[in-house]
Amino acid sequence: MGIFKKIGNALRKTREAIARKIDALLSHGEIDDDFYDELTDILISCDVGVKTSLEIVEQLRLSARKQKIRTAAEVKNQLKQILKEDFMSLNQISIEYPAVITIIGVNGVGKTTTIGKLSKYFKDNKKDVLLVAGDTFRAAAANQLNEWAIRTKTRIVKQNEGADAASVVFDGIASAKARKTDVVLVDTAGRLHTKTNLMEELKKIDRVISREYPQAHRYTFIVLDATTGQNALSQISAFNDFVKIDGIILTKLDGTAKGGVVIAIEKEFSLPVVFIGVGEGENDIEPFDSNDFIDNLF
Repeated sequence: MGIFKKIGNALRKTREAIARKIDALLSHGEIDDDFYDELTDILISCDVGVKTSLEIVEQLRLSARKQKIRTAAEVKNQLKQILKEDFMSLNQISIEYPAVITIIGVNGVGKTTTIGKLSKYFKDNKKDVLLVAGDTFRAAAANQLNEWAIRTKTRIVKQNEGADAASVVFDGIASAKARKTDVVLVDTAGRLHTKTNLMEELKKIDRVISREYPQAHRYTFIVLDATTGQNALSQISAFNDFVKIDGIILTKLDGTAKGGVVIAIEKEFSLPVVFIGVGEGENDIEPFDSNDFIDNLF
């Protein structure tokens, strides 16, 4: 299945929720204040968020007035153009090698599965990959990651449950440097901001990587579950207090009608979405392309 079609399938529920309502609005309504109020409500219902929805609709209102837009088709095209320009204004991430990618997030968002999919993605792109089982807190987490290592034929560094996570990362970095590995994917324990000890552990892992492998290109990606909607935004805020987040990986996009949260993330945090989960299979992760996303959304 082509990338565009995969993204289209993943966005089907969101697209149906947004497009159906917008088309109904455009088919019988004048382009007036009531129209813009209803459009705001539609965007909010798809988890674009109140603040972001108001900002986008105000941009659209001003643009439509300036360009003397009158027809439904013109309004829709202008809305797409505004969103595309917003995404293009972000600093996009182009991963450079050797890369150390630390994966963070709360429990249940699919971090370990995402790392498994990423290992397959990078290997398919001819990169040598190492998995580091830095989640020593959750029972069987290393075993789960090891299953992915077997499945994707990827090397893994792990220790026993309860080991010091930073120690596992130290071993992983040593192995990666010795083998001139292209991509190191570091799993970490799922945590909430209330778990201060685990948050401090993230900072310790960060220090180890910086000290032991300063020549590597560093990335910290937070995994968010698209089905949690606006709650994903509070997770970004919580983790931002402890580590510098470089980008977002959005999972379970195919399971929600509220994929508009991607737009809210972009507007509120100016953070790029780097990868999106587009299904359950090991190949179902794709680099995020904002133009494809907006085109598929409408």
